[in-house]
Amino acid sequence: MQGVPEQFSDEKDSARFRHLAQVPGVELYHAHISRYAFEPHTHEAFGIGVIEAGAERFRYRGSQYVAPVHSVVTMNPDELHTGEAETADGWRYRMIYLEPDLLEDVTGIRHWWFADVTRHDPQRSQMIGRQIHALWHTDDPLAQKGLLLDMIDTFQPLARHAPVLAEAKHRFSRVREYLYDNYMHPITLDELANVAALSPWHFQRQFKVHFHVTPHQMLMAVRLWRAKEFLTHGMPAAEVAAATGLTDQSHLTRAFTQRYGITPVRYQKQVARR
Repeated sequence: MQGVPEQFSDEKDSARFRHLAQVPGVELYHAHISRYAFEPHTHEAFGIGVIEAGAERFRYRGSQYVAPVHSVVTMNPDELHTGEAETADGWRYRMIYLEPDLLEDVTGIRHWWFADVTRHDPQRSQMIGRQIHALWHTDDPLAQKGLLLDMIDTFQPLARHAPVLAEAKHRFSRVREYLYDNYMHPITLDELANVAALSPWHFQRQFKVHFHVTPHQMLMAVRLWRAKEFLTHGMPAAEVAAATGLTDQSHLTRAFTQRYGITPVRYQKQVARR
């Protein structure tokens, strides 16, 4: 089945991606997962999606959630989360990932934010699902932009437009920036603790309180987000592994599949820019 990585143990499991050549900053995703459990990962984009069948259990901001059929899921950028089936037959869902700059440019509205990660809303869920499906199946740039605007109108009532917080002054914002700037190098706990001006013991404890994950989990999330970008632009998987600080291509394949449900090579075949 196209889109199913070799590591999936259930033949019903599948995960497919699509990028829109005429609308940079958009990624579409359609999946059916029965047995696979996604490790913590992040997206540098807003994630808006719907549960079409079954139910998903996931951890987000340190809390557990269950999203049943007809739920709308809204995730903010840079928020680590997991994902696994809550029902025996798994869950089928569609997602669209929108880069923050694109969302602001298209709408003219700044500082988007979703306070709630999931809500049961059958009517809005079905509308968003139809809009994502239609985007997937058209190559007409005019139709794509129109569908995108219609979808934003559909989920905008769920969003807030909060003022920017002065996070740059916070010690853990400095740590996160350090990870983004140095993900391609080996990084030690002492190194990160020094950036935060804390002892390694206090740093590890406070980091987990602040981000709900370990420093290593966040580092891997950053590395794999960058891996997606490199793969999209056609970089060979072996070079991607080296460029993102991973041991080798096998390490990249294992880590990428654990977080995105698809091998790097298959992901690249689906989305790479020719």
